[in-house]
Amino acid sequence: MKATTPTPATIAPSDIDALKLLAGPGGYFETEGDTLAYRQSWRYGYVGKSPLVLRPKSTAEVAAIVGYCAKQRIAIVPQGGNTGLTFAGQPSETNGEIILTTERMNMIRSIDLGNDTITVDAGVVLQKIQETAAAQNRLFPLSLGAQGSCRIGGNISTNAGGVQVLRYGNTRNLVLGLEVVLPDGRIWDGLRALRKDNTGYDLKQLFIGGEGTLGVITAAVLRLFPMPTASETAWIAVASPAASVALLGRIKERMGDAISAFELIRRSIVDFTIQGVPGNEDPMREVHPWYVLMDVSGQGAPGSLHEPLSEALASAIEDGLAIDAVITGSTQQSKKLWKMREDMAEGQRAAGGSIAHDISVPVSEIAAFVEEADAAVEQAYPGVRHCCFGHVGDGNLHYNPVRPVDWTQERFMEEYGAINRIVHDIVVRHRGSISAEHGIGRLRLAENQHYKSAVEIDMMRAVKRALDPGGIMNPGKLVEM
Repeated sequence: MKATTPTPATIAPSDIDALKLLAGPGGYFETEGDTLAYRQSWRYGYVGKSPLVLRPKSTAEVAAIVGYCAKQRIAIVPQGGNTGLTFAGQPSETNGEIILTTERMNMIRSIDLGNDTITVDAGVVLQKIQETAAAQNRLFPLSLGAQGSCRIGGNISTNAGGVQVLRYGNTRNLVLGLEVVLPDGRIWDGLRALRKDNTGYDLKQLFIGGEGTLGVITAAVLRLFPMPTASETAWIAVASPAASVALLGRIKERMGDAISAFELIRRSIVDFTIQGVPGNEDPMREVHPWYVLMDVSGQGAPGSLHEPLSEALASAIEDGLAIDAVITGSTQQSKKLWKMREDMAEGQRAAGGSIAHDISVPVSEIAAFVEEADAAVEQAYPGVRHCCFGHVGDGNLHYNPVRPVDWTQERFMEEYGAINRIVHDIVVRHRGSISAEHGIGRLRLAENQHYKSAVEIDMMRAVKRALDPGGIMNPGKLVEM
């Protein structure tokens, strides 16, 4: 039997007034103009409806708001920096949900250098955490294009990935403890700064990647690492995705866990970015079909990784695993390469827009997936412009076909579902996932139901019902009820 998600009821004016009182002065927006930025997604132009945006500034205020909503059966959409890509942070079009943003909960609570941890409010911007750690000669390694505006609560709720997952893991690996307001308004204080705690279920893992469907994350204890003292960046030309996977194996053999990032980049997205985003230029004189952007880092003397990296790349070129390679000569050159990587999403848009897929497959399946997906999409849509880049070190690719030149974007978007099915069927055949780091939200909800087993869906629903029996937390996201 097909599950359904209940449509949120219209919110009574008396409830709106009560919630505004709980949020206090400056704690809410209610006009259509003031709430627009919270209701809309920057991708695909989606705009939801909500009569009220609440902006609590403390965990106690969040608990009071959620407790009231639980009693009145008012649906809540938790929101961080609103930088998500699957509509997980936007309301539906029913106008029956309030938005609860953590943007005013932006304090660094404490930093413990002896334990290498930092405790922060959920609304702290990711870049602020990075900078706070760096000021203490520590590294918080979560790094992604939206780091200047995304908030750590949202990063945790979507289990964000980024470019350094290969060495440090995704967000799930960086969280030691959480504080969460549960759907009934109770506060769970799980802010434990422990690396070992074998006293039962690891409850924080329910909320990491839970997309706000089980509660509102209000604070977190995060892991810090020693700030690397030696680092090198290389731009490497390779013949194919298969060559990049072989190259990764070779560099691992030579340099171990010094590899912190290993990005596979198709030539087409380099062209799109150079042509569409000012300030970018080709890192090499000759054009090659694929590239790898790699960082290695460690605790040695500055420059100490240059020679071993040079030797490893020379060996790879000699054995045909790479065509050419350039090691940057300065931090400025390294930043320029990584800025181009960050600009690739904008480069796609400048080329005419794409249908984006955030997929993962085992690293050993990357080459076969790309070859099969290219052929299938090309056969169905002759003239499609292939576009692929991503974190090959952990098997996560952004496979984003760009519309044929003579198509309008509107016409291409009419094929959204069909192209998704082509790509995702191939992903599943290669033992992969249809969402590696962007999450499910509303955008991928039906697809998640289609590809996951009945047993998995039943387990997810059982957890949702146990913690949120009223179904008020971010309805219509992640799993249908």
